[in-house]
Amino acid sequence: MTAELSQALQTIPLSHLMRSDANVRKTGAEEGIDELAASIIAHGLLQNLTVRPVAGRTKGRGGKSPRFEVIAGGRRLAALQRLAAHGDLASDAPIPCHVIAEGIATEISLAENALQCPMHPADQYEAFAALAKDHGLSAEDIAARFGVTPAVVRQRLKLGAISPVLMAAYRDGDMNLEQLSAFAITDDHAAQEAVWERLAAWDRGRDAILHALSPGQVRADDRRATLIGAEAYEAAGGIVTRDLFDRKGGGFLNDSGLLDRLVQEKLQSVANEVAGEGWGWVTVMPDYDYNATATLRRITPKPVEPTKDEQARLDVLQAEYDAIADAYSGELVTEEEAERFEALEREINAISGREVYAPEDMARAGAIVALGFRGEVRIERGFLRKAEAEGSGLVASETQATPPRPASLSEKLVADLTAHRTAALRNELAQQPELARLAVLHALAAPLFYGAGSEVTCLAINARSASLETLAPNIVESAAGRQIAARHAGWQARMPENADSLWTMLKGLGAGEADDLMAHCAALTLDAVQRPHARETRSVAHANAIANAVNLDMAAYWQPTVASYLGRVGKAQILEAVAEGVSQSTAEALAHLKKTVMAEAAELRLSGKGWLPELLRIRPEPFGPERGEAA
Repeated sequence: MTAELSQALQTIPLSHLMRSDANVRKTGAEEGIDELAASIIAHGLLQNLTVRPVAGRTKGRGGKSPRFEVIAGGRRLAALQRLAAHGDLASDAPIPCHVIAEGIATEISLAENALQCPMHPADQYEAFAALAKDHGLSAEDIAARFGVTPAVVRQRLKLGAISPVLMAAYRDGDMNLEQLSAFAITDDHAAQEAVWERLAAWDRGRDAILHALSPGQVRADDRRATLIGAEAYEAAGGIVTRDLFDRKGGGFLNDSGLLDRLVQEKLQSVANEVAGEGWGWVTVMPDYDYNATATLRRITPKPVEPTKDEQARLDVLQAEYDAIADAYSGELVTEEEAERFEALEREINAISGREVYAPEDMARAGAIVALGFRGEVRIERGFLRKAEAEGSGLVASETQATPPRPASLSEKLVADLTAHRTAALRNELAQQPELARLAVLHALAAPLFYGAGSEVTCLAINARSASLETLAPNIVESAAGRQIAARHAGWQARMPENADSLWTMLKGLGAGEADDLMAHCAALTLDAVQRPHARETRSVAHANAIANAVNLDMAAYWQPTVASYLGRVGKAQILEAVAEGVSQSTAEALAHLKKTVMAEAAELRLSGKGWLPELLRIRPEPFGPERGEAA
């Protein structure tokens, strides 16, 4: 007799049923129990259990109740038991079961599980849509019947309402679920189909589909939308098309003109507050214009010394900051560690970085209010326009602020980046002997005529060469590092055996050779590194002047990679780099990615674009006009 013929249908009290070790479903046996329980409450037990008697417990002998083990239907049994535990089902409720008298239990369990053919997800989406459309069930009604949340039901209803043409492509495997979900942003089947046909096969990612279906609209995570907020935008009459499949509950803002007006009003409101601080002028920029501000000089605020209590707090924060920095060498492992590191930086800067401007300086200077990359209001203070700078009576070194250390970058990364900049400057200076002579002359004259010495020069004229390898371990393999090493090795081979003979050797050099050697030696003393906790001096401005003189192009020496930069900053800084180096839309397309994937994608897109972080960019001449030019 076959296993099928040996089965008998019988109702058995739930309390008499137990799970069998012969049930072959092990992996995922506990998944979806709540959903299954909800379905049983709404629709009843749609499939009977398959059981077999437990030896010695079939006839209630000795006062014992008969027991049956479930060899097929373990998840259904778990759902029934959960309902009983919650009081939704009687513990002795009669359960329809197929009772087998013979056959291999494991074989029967395997047959039931292995021969099941799960429905395609598309069938489920369309069935949910039919329940809503044809039977009037709400998302809440369907959710209760199938043990899922109303949000999940709304997603499936949206998917079920997508064009049948696209649903067929999904069934055939020509489209994945992520792509399908993008089309749910609109109910227009014709538009959905047109976009799918128009997009190239390589450009059918979710973001590309969303952008194509929302021309002229603004993503909800756009920095303008971040500044204004969806509620304020809607209160002003704007409409938001929600993306149910965006984890952040985003979507698109339909009226970009309205959004731009709200941004301008918000920035102007902040500008009015800044003007109340006493500035001579305040300008509003929707986008911060680096080119426009590059030629402006800035007045220098004076630092505010922390109080005793603030210093105590600062010491605690600095200790934790240093511990994290030393443990990971600037490469933070998790998002939580990165966030804590940045939080420490912000609090440290808030205490130790406070500065005040003199009222008389503020009266002739101004401020710029702009929209920041992360959707915040960016305020830059202390700019002097050309006429204001000329009439200020201040010497150039006093009106030119040293390059700011970006608060969003770790101090170790700042040191790393400026170490690369120093190596590049050394290499360029070594190839321009006349300029090197001028740099040496500058370093010699400064202490003799002004008593400034190292305060105004980046050349350590006592011929000490600061080690860059300790700050940036891979710098010896960089383009500048390799060229410097090769040049040094060439001169080393020509040096006499001992220092006593050096003077004789140098006297024998031709004029051009002496210039080359002097340039090489002077370049090795150049130090433009911004080290952690070091007090910034005007030597940074001098390094900037040399960079302008050699027309330094750091893009020839340094590239933004995961290792050099992108893996060592936060997601906001990665997106800012892509927006500046490629385009805002490209940055927005990466915004949903996890940090590791985002950094890798950014490296690929920035390759060959010449993008540089602000620390590595060319800066305006800080030492005033050339002799003979109008002051």
